[in-house]
Amino acid sequence: MNKTDKKKRSWWRWGLALVGMLLVAWGAAGAYFFHVAMVPSHKSFVSNPTTVIKKSDPLYQQKRWFQQATKQKWTMTAADGKTRLVAAYLPAAQPTTKSVIILHGFMQNKESMGAYAALFHQLGYNVLLPDARAHGQSQGHYIGYGWPERYDVRKWAKRLIRDHGPKSQIVIFGVSMGGATTMMTSGLQLPAQVKALVADCGYSSLQAELDYQAGHLYHLPMVVRIPVEGALSVINRVANGFFTQSASSTQALHHNHRPLLLIHGAADDFVPTKMVWQNYRATQGPKQIWVVPHAGHAKAYATSPAAYRAHLQAFLARYVK
Repeated sequence: MNKTDKKKRSWWRWGLALVGMLLVAWGAAGAYFFHVAMVPSHKSFVSNPTTVIKKSDPLYQQKRWFQQATKQKWTMTAADGKTRLVAAYLPAAQPTTKSVIILHGFMQNKESMGAYAALFHQLGYNVLLPDARAHGQSQGHYIGYGWPERYDVRKWAKRLIRDHGPKSQIVIFGVSMGGATTMMTSGLQLPAQVKALVADCGYSSLQAELDYQAGHLYHLPMVVRIPVEGALSVINRVANGFFTQSASSTQALHHNHRPLLLIHGAADDFVPTKMVWQNYRATQGPKQIWVVPHAGHAKAYATSPAAYRAHLQAFLARYVK
């Protein structure tokens, strides 16, 4: 073997070694961000649910009411046929056909939605608050960001209809991840008893939200985050059953013809406010949008409690009698 051949073989070895190192780094980065995004654990970038309520909280009375309210514990097997789900149920003060399913956000739980439960209860609704898969008391290993959970929401709706009869009128309401879950659920074939949807600060798609956070929280340039997000998506498909690109609120809303109220904070820097307009353009049914001045992420109700109630009540009065 001459010197030229030896040099070529050396370059091939170096090239293969470099490709191998890049593949290992790509897989490791994908696995790290999969754990951050999909595995339930403490997250430094979100506030943990707490039972402590400060009197300075603008929603103190609503949250306090919820803590003291008597709740029924409902359980159900998820749409996957194996995962046990838990929900809290509060019947309305007076018998009614009106019910709401309230969906919480990322790394939150049913207790964190107490202020919204109080609001709907005051409006005369039966209130059902499920813990999403891998949250609260519900089982599950991975977070689905609303994509697998949309089938669970439909199953909860059918449970309400079974309990309250065919004249049931159901509203699906969610905040943050719960808002996205609400919109993703809208793309399914739902019972006719589902009359309206309300999504507060939900993202346009999981992929768009992951990409935004990769830049916003980790300051990763696009040349880095695109392949890392691709690795995360592949790992999620193997472990969690779907590619992250599939979980899209806007795509689901293209199939939605039910009334939808979209709420978003004008100062939301966790789910960018521009996403609400993408969702608004996508939905095919009657729609309203309210961007709340000065409100941060999931802070619309706390920022403008009276206006929040008024918008919600006026919208629902048109579709739930």
